[in-house]
Amino acid sequence: MKQKIPKPGSAVRGSTTGRPIMALLDLVGRRWVLRILWELRGAPLTFRGLQEACGGISPSVLNQRLSDLREAALLDLVDDGYTPTPLGRELLAQFTPLTIWAEKWAKAVR
Repeated sequence: MKQKIPKPGSAVRGSTTGRPIMALLDLVGRRWVLRILWELRGAPLTFRGLQEACGGISPSVLNQRLSDLREAALLDLVDDGYTPTPLGRELLAQFTPLTIWAEKWAKAVR
């Protein structure tokens, strides 16, 4: 049975109200989702290219995650392969400050 993608307004992991941030964290917290988004930050990748870039992801899981991310309006399939939508690119841009913060955090907990 296909698991439904988390959507704002519906109950999601950690939130019965489905607040948008909780729905987003549920979605990106699924196995391989962040890695797929991260690998697509530069240029579109074909299914095989994305599978190689992710290293170790099974074709069935990759197919499911790509389907989920397309349904969530974060990825599109274009002639060159998979690419973030404008909304997906905006989400990827939000990772930059989080990455900087994570580096500070890593130093603090060492």
